[in-house]
Amino acid sequence: MTQKSLQLFLLPVAPLKEGVLFPGLETKMIFTREASKNALRASRRANNMIFITAQKNLQADNPKPKDLYEVGTLARVGEISEEGDNMTVEITSLSRVKAVEWHSARKLLIAHAEVLDDIVDETDEKLEMMREHLLNGFLSLIKVGMVEIGEDFIAYMRSLPPGQVCDHVANMLSAKNETKQKILEALSLRERMKLTLSQLETEIQVARVETEVIKKTHDKFEKNFKENVLREQLAMIQKELGDMDDEEQAADEYEAKLKKLKTTSENKEKIKKELKRFRQTSSMNPESGYLRNWLDTVFELPWGKYSRDVLDLATAEKILNESHHGLQEVKDRVLEYIAVLKLQRQQKTASQAPTILCFVGPPGVGKTSIGESIAQALGRKFAKVSLGGVRDEAEIRGHRRTYVGAMAGRIVKGLKQAGTSNPVFMLDEIDKMATDYHGDPSSALLEVLDQAQNQQFEDHYLDMPYDLSQVIFIATANTMEDIPEPLLDRMEIIRYAGYTASEKVAIAQRFLWPKALVNNGLTSQQVTAGETVWRKIIENYTREAGVRELGRQLDKVLRKVAREIVAGKKAHVELTLKNLPDYLGPEKFDVTTNNQQSEVGVATGLAWTSVGGDVLFIEVATSEGKGELKLTGQLGDVMKESAQAAYTFVRSHAKQLGISVKTMDKLDLHVHVPEGAVPKDGPSAGVTMVTAMVSALTGRAVRRDVAMTGEVTLRGKVLRIGGLKEKSIAAARSGCKIVCIPAENERDLVEVPEEIRQQIKFVPTRQVQENLEIALEKATKA
Repeated sequence: MTQKSLQLFLLPVAPLKEGVLFPGLETKMIFTREASKNALRASRRANNMIFITAQKNLQADNPKPKDLYEVGTLARVGEISEEGDNMTVEITSLSRVKAVEWHSARKLLIAHAEVLDDIVDETDEKLEMMREHLLNGFLSLIKVGMVEIGEDFIAYMRSLPPGQVCDHVANMLSAKNETKQKILEALSLRERMKLTLSQLETEIQVARVETEVIKKTHDKFEKNFKENVLREQLAMIQKELGDMDDEEQAADEYEAKLKKLKTTSENKEKIKKELKRFRQTSSMNPESGYLRNWLDTVFELPWGKYSRDVLDLATAEKILNESHHGLQEVKDRVLEYIAVLKLQRQQKTASQAPTILCFVGPPGVGKTSIGESIAQALGRKFAKVSLGGVRDEAEIRGHRRTYVGAMAGRIVKGLKQAGTSNPVFMLDEIDKMATDYHGDPSSALLEVLDQAQNQQFEDHYLDMPYDLSQVIFIATANTMEDIPEPLLDRMEIIRYAGYTASEKVAIAQRFLWPKALVNNGLTSQQVTAGETVWRKIIENYTREAGVRELGRQLDKVLRKVAREIVAGKKAHVELTLKNLPDYLGPEKFDVTTNNQQSEVGVATGLAWTSVGGDVLFIEVATSEGKGELKLTGQLGDVMKESAQAAYTFVRSHAKQLGISVKTMDKLDLHVHVPEGAVPKDGPSAGVTMVTAMVSALTGRAVRRDVAMTGEVTLRGKVLRIGGLKEKSIAAARSGCKIVCIPAENERDLVEVPEEIRQQIKFVPTRQVQENLEIALEKATKA
């Protein structure tokens, strides 16, 4: 093993910003920085010797010692030539050196450097094997075309010892400065060979992948070029023979369609311009395909095509009644539109722009399905677009044609589907649209649903105005809270309430039962059921505002019946109240709350939800404490404030209510609303909370057949609430006999179905004390 030399040199330093110089090389180098050029000039006074080292910090233009690697290369400076700012120098690198000490003088960096000798730490045989391995790998790199070297140099390298071969190979690798510096600093021949071999193998793998990619790209280019030449030749031959290619034929077809197109002259000019571009574009150009798609879309639209309206009121009313039960307000609105349209036609006045309707109500009440019936009643085509989950404005207005894969928006697609320019167009689930960085689709709908603007609706993809003024738009939603105010302002709202039990029976008899029989391959001769069975399913197996779950329960019964008939167990099945549990299992819901006795501290309230009305129980319990109020049941902020207002009213009116204030100071009230996993909010449970609190503090039970709703103030005034119709249906479904409502809601009773008004006694109240007199049982005297 050789020992490190102690020979020191005082050398000018030339920093390298790019690359690492290895020993044993003869090369020309170009220097541009003043620090390096000063060092080269100073080398003439140091026996033409110089210390060349790489920079650690590549951002430093005037590097300091801390910016440089300590290990570099001792080199002899040969001929120097200067041209402009460049200094070209012949360099012969001699050996590795390490800076022991740095000095700065007159814009010149000087280093005391010691020469570093190689450490031979392997046998000659092992080093020779590693040298051969290194040379073979280097030859592989030459074969894949990453290094270009002549045969003479390869023969020269074969004559060199292992250390010099390693330095020559490392010099020609395209590794980063950090990797090359590690190789330069490796004095151990074994370590230096391992580092170089590792980097060499990495570059061979990269080179093979690059070569393969280049070959595939070249082959594909050659193939495409060949196909293009052949197609051009074929086109020339067809032209000579008088045959037309597909593109020419398509262009002529578009030309013929354009002559028949019923649109404005501005639109025709736009189409002509695009058609001219299509003719001039080679079929090999991707732009040709984009233009063809655009032209197809334009000519598939029903420009100027309108359905003739059916203006027969009797026929329209018959169609609506046959397809849907109830929904009288919707039917009346459609018939009113037909009547106005007929009078306008008779008087030859301008037709009104169709009203934009929005059906709001719980799921399963027929909002979507009635759209098709309205179209049939008017004699128009029907188109439907589901907007649930749509979060991109381009879904409504289309993509601009600058984007790859651009297409028209859903409005234009719906018109293509309908085939006319005045269809009944349903925008389903308009409250389920979302907003993100792609834009706000609800804002894009503002133009679509604005009768003053939609005559010139412009889809981004078409880039031409299209008249939507004769389209009857119908939107559907479960709630209005999620619809932006500007959009809501453009629509006429028609509210849907849930169906009553009698209405559900009628729907089951007329629509759901016959449909279920067909869906399950049965006939009315094989299975029969009466009104009592349907009512039982409605009251004890479903709890919904609509009829979707009712339809599923009927399907469930008939599937089991079908299995019995196919198995040969029965030829005919008659469903009765007795055998119904065999098909549907035990009852899921209690019909009423009457079978439960009245309780102290439990009051029955009414709630409105997006799926209809529901009964809400408020429980209040007292415990020894400090007069604090505790609320549980996942209540929203508004409901919590309502509870606090109710508690304050009870405390401030304790004497009138027969409650001792001292007793309240020693008791904590715990207000709980069951079904704690379900979020609840709103102010309309105020009177119910007051009633439950007074009941708990006085020991007077709350009548279970009494339900109530209304917001309460600190003065005990009962304020108006919304959703009375839905709440009334829920009360009737639960068997309540008396419902206390705010006096201001008395005028809304006309919207409550007659069937419900006959079942329930509605008591309007202005003060919460009136509710207490009705709901609380009389105190028993000891």
